[in-house]
Amino acid sequence: MLVSDMVSTQSGDASVHAPARGGGREQRVLRAGYIPLMDASILIVAAELGFAEREGLRIELVRDVSWANVRDRLAFRQFDIAHMLSPMPVASMLGLGSNPSPTIAPFSLGRGGNAITLSLRIFERMKSLTGLGDDADSLANAKALAALLADMRARGEAVPTLGMTYPFSSHNYEFRYWLAAGGIDPDRDVKLVVVPPPLTSDALAAGAIDGFCVGAPWNMIASERGTGRIVAAKQDIWALAPEKVLGLRPDWAAANADTVSRLIVALDRAARWCDDADHHNELAEILSAPEYIAAPTSIIRSVLSGEFSLDARGTKRVVPDYFLFHRGAANHPRPDQASWIYSQMIRWGQTEFSPEGLARARSAFRPDLYRVALGRDAAIPDDASEKGSRGYEGFMDGEPFDPGKIEAYVERFPVRSTSAAPFGASEA
Repeated sequence: MLVSDMVSTQSGDASVHAPARGGGREQRVLRAGYIPLMDASILIVAAELGFAEREGLRIELVRDVSWANVRDRLAFRQFDIAHMLSPMPVASMLGLGSNPSPTIAPFSLGRGGNAITLSLRIFERMKSLTGLGDDADSLANAKALAALLADMRARGEAVPTLGMTYPFSSHNYEFRYWLAAGGIDPDRDVKLVVVPPPLTSDALAAGAIDGFCVGAPWNMIASERGTGRIVAAKQDIWALAPEKVLGLRPDWAAANADTVSRLIVALDRAARWCDDADHHNELAEILSAPEYIAAPTSIIRSVLSGEFSLDARGTKRVVPDYFLFHRGAANHPRPDQASWIYSQMIRWGQTEFSPEGLARARSAFRPDLYRVALGRDAAIPDDASEKGSRGYEGFMDGEPFDPGKIEAYVERFPVRSTSAAPFGASEA
């Protein structure tokens, strides 16, 4: 179902292709942009294994190279739907970024999948300086990096360059959260740059960056190459952090309400299939194909089972539920999670708090469309299992999040931006 990697010159809505027919039923063709990452699995499986076709849809998958491209091609109607970073619709509804075209997310494409990798050179220096053990947890790794950065400053060395995928991304906010928890100021003590996900491992190997935060499988590819060491997983920072979502233009969604509902049903069925461990060998074969992720099947299979090779020496770690495609209401778009994303945008100087801004941020996630499409089959979050008496918990630094007290939450952090000017990472 893959079409071209090239930028289309087609004008107007992408879905104006002549309808295809399959099994005697007219099909609506949807052009879908995606980045070659494992959290595109649900879209890929819906297209490959007939889940979309059963709902009268045909998904034409268009592989792209950067999140900015995906954003622009959705805005300019080359795509009907898009695989998107969860903060992208929030940023769009706040009018942030270079092309903030309104975007909504009626379906989450799962939970988990990110990790932070440092160059082996940096990691070995951390070990030598601090006595850091191979079994150190993510917070200990962050504090060891802080100690190394202090040593590097004393020696007059340049700050390390660290890659993330997009300024409005879970990767950016998780990387910053991890650094700050260790006492590192992400805007002063390191240099953050944008690197497209498929290029992160190569950039690390070439010495262009000293570490990165990205989705699977690119962290494990770097560790298998012997160029990187995985020092934290998404689950270490906040297991509930939203990851990728289905992005739609709100005007298109309103004009195509039945298509949106049928698409959500197809994606729900595909998500259930992906979550079944009995299907993971087949899923790994599909994803490893050159037209999709083009990574070794063995690495993809290991990622699906949460079995990490932290480095090329065989240091192992198992992360239970590293990927959740459906379980735990992973597909339900939760406005409280949009509130947390908004808090991070405030914390790092991308915007300022206002009640109106909070309302716009929350409006990006559309559980109403999800529930209308699935009815009784909708997986509804069990708030009691996700909240403590002080709000959302489980963060690596022990700070709980109360969605009703955004300003107080941000002000509790000793490391945060002191200005409301967007920080310097480009939107490439």
